[in-house]
Amino acid sequence: MAPSSPTPLAPRLLKAVIVSAVAVAAAHLILSDTLSLSFAGEASATLGAGPGYSANQAFTVALMNTALLMPLVLWIGMRVTGERRVGPMVLVGAVAWITAVAHGIDVVDDTPGALLPWRSLVVVVAITALASAVRRRPRR
Repeated sequence: MAPSSPTPLAPRLLKAVIVSAVAVAAAHLILSDTLSLSFAGEASATLGAGPGYSANQAFTVALMNTALLMPLVLWIGMRVTGERRVGPMVLVGAVAWITAVAHGIDVVDDTPGALLPWRSLVVVVAITALASAVRRRPRR
């Protein structure tokens, strides 16, 4: 089977912007919802609820779920759009997302339903989309 020709840069970047935006939205949704669970666990512990799912566990689960979801959505999204060799994009997107969450977690953690700063979200989408222009060399 002959290898397919690579997608031109402009359509690949457009696909990457769309997939990156969807991935950031999905990861942010998971982060927000699981942090709400953390707030509920914290409130129930304050009110004297028995042992169970603690706020610390919920907070850790929130961070782990969002860190695992981002690369998965990026990889699946780019594969569905017909792109190959998306490893660098997935790696850069996951690192950018974890960095954005690490810098903005105080904003989201303080208020239920809060958003990470828009600038951070836009930067993650832009960096991830630009990383799609980097392609690994095909095997010979």
